[in-house]
Amino acid sequence: MEIIAFSSQPLLIASSVTLLSLLLTVLSLLRLKTPRESRHPLKSSSSVTRDSGCSRDGAVVKSNSAASSGHVNGERDTTGEMVVAAGEKAAVERQCGASMMEQLVPEITTHALSYLDYPSLCRLSMTNSLMRKAANDDNAWKALYHKDFTLEQVSVTPVNGWKAYYAATRAIVNLNAEFFSIIRERSLQEMSRFWLNADYVKCIHASGELFSGYNAVIQSWQLAFNWWEQGVEFQVRDVRVRVLTGMAWVTMKTYVEMETGPFHVTNVFEFHNGRWYMVHHHSSVDQQIMHP
Repeated sequence: MEIIAFSSQPLLIASSVTLLSLLLTVLSLLRLKTPRESRHPLKSSSSVTRDSGCSRDGAVVKSNSAASSGHVNGERDTTGEMVVAAGEKAAVERQCGASMMEQLVPEITTHALSYLDYPSLCRLSMTNSLMRKAANDDNAWKALYHKDFTLEQVSVTPVNGWKAYYAATRAIVNLNAEFFSIIRERSLQEMSRFWLNADYVKCIHASGELFSGYNAVIQSWQLAFNWWEQGVEFQVRDVRVRVLTGMAWVTMKTYVEMETGPFHVTNVFEFHNGRWYMVHHHSSVDQQIMHP
């Protein structure tokens, strides 16, 4: 059972790569229109490398060499200066590490990356430094978050950025799925490890009975497992996750039998000693089912 559906189809990944390829091809064709270094005898590769440099804002720094002055037989050669300037510009781009990918408008890059899913975006960041910079863009991870999870948190500004917030949300979603796997297997041992061993943890089952404290909560699950059949299937829908510093909660609807309607479930987790623990579980039956 999958809680969240990933858009990891090969077609979407191929589309994003194709879009990037087309953009890079257009930029390369535009750059071919600039004069090449070997088209004029006045241009010297050694003089360009020696006489040009790259400042922080990309400006070209020239020295008083013969090639830069552009005088031939006492007359000023304007064409030669244009060729030299073009060659110096190309040298500056090489020295500054400029690339066609860096010249793309950030919005276009973000849009292209939005077609990738979580695993593909992580793989892209491991290809090279340029792709890592693009894949770590905060806007790309924000778009991926809203695509994979919920739009309810538009006003949220994550302290550590959207990439970290996405990873934390993904961890909670996976943990919530593990909770239902434990119920299916009726594993009391795993359920005991899943809960925080504290006196303030609470569990409210669908019967409405409240259990407070670690020992009471685990005993309530033992009674529930003895009553339920092993391998019971749940349909979990409308999952909503909110993550804060050291705390997270998940709301959802669960269906044991589709014709009986949903249970409204809330799970609360706390982060202790490097991992998340459940501290609160509340399940209630839809009132329309109880009072048709």
